[in-house]
Amino acid sequence: MTVNARNPLSTLKSRLAAACAAAALLVAAGSAQAADLNALIWCDHADPALLQPFEEANNVKVNVKEFEGTGAGLAIVEQSQPGDWDVMVIDSIDVPRGVEKGLFEPLPEDKLPVGDLFAEVKMDKSTVIDGKRYGITEKFGYNTIGFNKTKVDPADMQSLASLASEKYKGKVAIYDYYLPVIGMAALAIGKKTADLTEADLPALKAELLKMKANAKLVGEVTASQTALATGEVDILVGGGEWVTAGLAKENPALDFSIPKEGAVLWSQSLAMFKDSKNKDMALKFIQYIMSPEGQARLATSSCYWGMPANSKAALTDEQKKILRFDEQPGFLARAQAYPAPNADLDKKMQDMWTEMLQAQ
Repeated sequence: MTVNARNPLSTLKSRLAAACAAAALLVAAGSAQAADLNALIWCDHADPALLQPFEEANNVKVNVKEFEGTGAGLAIVEQSQPGDWDVMVIDSIDVPRGVEKGLFEPLPEDKLPVGDLFAEVKMDKSTVIDGKRYGITEKFGYNTIGFNKTKVDPADMQSLASLASEKYKGKVAIYDYYLPVIGMAALAIGKKTADLTEADLPALKAELLKMKANAKLVGEVTASQTALATGEVDILVGGGEWVTAGLAKENPALDFSIPKEGAVLWSQSLAMFKDSKNKDMALKFIQYIMSPEGQARLATSSCYWGMPANSKAALTDEQKKILRFDEQPGFLARAQAYPAPNADLDKKMQDMWTEMLQAQ
């Protein structure tokens, strides 16, 4: 996966801006005190409510650089000097990309709460390579159906078939990121996301076009999320707890479902750089993020909410209710991973997505 499903880069301009910002940060990273920790992160890790307790407890400053998507993060690393960075947030399924580039240090499993993780999100096929753990899942969630339960029948949201129902024509927004929504289309037609081939593309396209026929808009994360929050639409295809949980206080009518056919699972991991100059502090940071307290703060970050990977996260009862914490075993049993096509199939999927967007 090359784009962060929660906060994707949408234009070349933003990519260039990120690269320029990264170059400027190298100066700061090079002049940082030895005790500082330099972290390449997603926006949920920039929340002071998450970072300050760690900084105060360890008398350290965490210098963070936000990026959006694995490709953008790896580009920053390529523009940096060895040792500029200590830790990185990365899509769990993309950990092997960092390992192949020789970037990451194996993590000591005996010093991390691996046994407390929800079993389904350990993602060992991606995070453990040649018997060594290079990433640990810290947060997860679902690309699924977000909806306003006062405007639609919640029972309808238990089936992906409702997304193409005439009943909801003009009341739907589709999240404009091809992989998770193609994954949802696959689930709708009874296909496993891990088994998709070129032969499945015609059926997938047909399903996407049925969804598109009902859609009022297909938009990037901010536009599609705003459409649901403001009532412009009643259903968001590709949304999930990361959309509705963060807006629950402002609009308690918003909710999400994991339909009977399933949902597409996203997960993010922490990794430590092999060339880190501060590995002891880097490990402490990972341990903190994975602790019950750190997990609760990360799960409810001001940028976006998501499920903590540690089943012992110190969430309040109200936070657990919003995240549907107690329902996770059933949700995870129905969830499937992001499609992971090879380069050729990926291009064909992107072309199919473009054709869907252009369809009248």
